[in-house]
Amino acid sequence: MNRSIVVLGGSGFVGRALVARLLAQGERVRVLSRSADTRARIPAGAALATGDVFDADFLREAFDGADAAINLVGILNERGDDGSGFRKVYVELAERLLDAMQRTGMRRLLQMSALHAGDGESHYLKARGEAEARVRASDVDWTLFRASVIAGPGDGLFCRFAQLLRFAPGLPLGGADARFQPVWIGDVVEAFVRALDDDASIGRSYDLVGPEVMTLGEIVKLTAKTKGWTRFVLPLPAALGRVQAEVGEHLPGKPISRDNWRSLQRDSTSDDNGLPKLGIAPTDVRAKLPEILGVAA
Repeated sequence: MNRSIVVLGGSGFVGRALVARLLAQGERVRVLSRSADTRARIPAGAALATGDVFDADFLREAFDGADAAINLVGILNERGDDGSGFRKVYVELAERLLDAMQRTGMRRLLQMSALHAGDGESHYLKARGEAEARVRASDVDWTLFRASVIAGPGDGLFCRFAQLLRFAPGLPLGGADARFQPVWIGDVVEAFVRALDDDASIGRSYDLVGPEVMTLGEIVKLTAKTKGWTRFVLPLPAALGRVQAEVGEHLPGKPISRDNWRSLQRDSTSDDNGLPKLGIAPTDVRAKLPEILGVAA
């Protein structure tokens, strides 16, 4: 194949897995990053271009001569709580990226989004929706992927809860009844790779979800059970869940924020799974939990 593919967000959880897969099938991959330290976090064989992804000249130079761009850049929390951080990362970056593509003549864009982008009161989902709108209104050959929570070794879901539960007897949990359809990281990577090779995916949006719906409380309990721990989950009523989010807003790393709480009011599920449309049988995440959590079979 030997195409030249530029990846934004290539050092992240999904990015590392996707870059490795693209390299394995013979693509030439260039990862864009602010810091040269990213080199240690990306697969060997990928080129690293260091610069500001919001700088028009840097983007145009990075895109010149490339065959496709993949945008995986994302954050789950912002500094403050006014939506400006999310709008910069999602909306402004999408605008800069699309402008650079237009100026260099590069046509193909694969853009990561989120399930139910644009719905609800969450600043995160609103910004994701605005970014989608920019992409849809452009004249590039785009494909959008709207993923539920993504599960895999080192993820921010099961692995994050494992860290929280490691030394705690249990977890008081706001939004315990919120519903998700965790999707296996390998299926997400496969979706991107197949869409890249399929012109029929141009101008289409794919929901990426697993085969099973789980509540947040069930996800926490499954994490503890897989690790062989006895832990309790204490579901909090909505009023206390909001208090928990308010407190979390001011803790280092924002383990939960006001905007996370707003996102939890919208179930991350879909009846229109895009994986089978791309010829992918959704993987049962439950069966992958020992691998995800590093538990010997």
